[in-house]
Amino acid sequence: MVGAATWARPDWLSAIRRYVLAAAVGNAAWEMAQMPLYTLWQRGTPRQIALGVLHCTGGDVLIAAGALIMALLLVGSSEWPRTGLARTAAIALLAGLAYTIYSEYLNTAIRGTWAYSDLMPTLPWLGTGLAPLAQWLIVPPLALTWATSSHGAARVATANGAFSTERYPLSSARCQHRPDERRMSERP
Repeated sequence: MVGAATWARPDWLSAIRRYVLAAAVGNAAWEMAQMPLYTLWQRGTPRQIALGVLHCTGGDVLIAAGALIMALLLVGSSEWPRTGLARTAAIALLAGLAYTIYSEYLNTAIRGTWAYSDLMPTLPWLGTGLAPLAQWLIVPPLALTWATSSHGAARVATANGAFSTERYPLSSARCQHRPDERRMSERP
């Protein structure tokens, strides 16, 4: 349809980069917000709390990126995220959720690496905190939704007045030649 705005999903590399960025920002905010649900909030120094947030955010980003890459290796295609987004997202979500349950159990019940405060609601049969589960159910899906959407794609007016989502319009225009021009290598 001429004149209508069209939007395309970003390419896979841009989507992964945006996902990691959004996961980092979202998980950092979540880690800061849920800190009172851990004993570190009452017992730790400000430096220890800051390092805890940084360490946990780094781990969250690694889990999110690892889960997405695993899902892409299992069911992804070269056309991702244009095709197969829901299937990939579902597998990444399940993988990340499973790892989160395992990690929370391992680090609270077995290793004692961290502990929940009395404010942390937990799953009765596992003792896993609900805040980390909610974090995984909210932050990565929102990050993936943003990363694979058209937000941030440039709208470029074309000669006929329609819009395209060409990401780098000047770089591709620079490589195009007019039909009447010949490349240097083609000249006699």
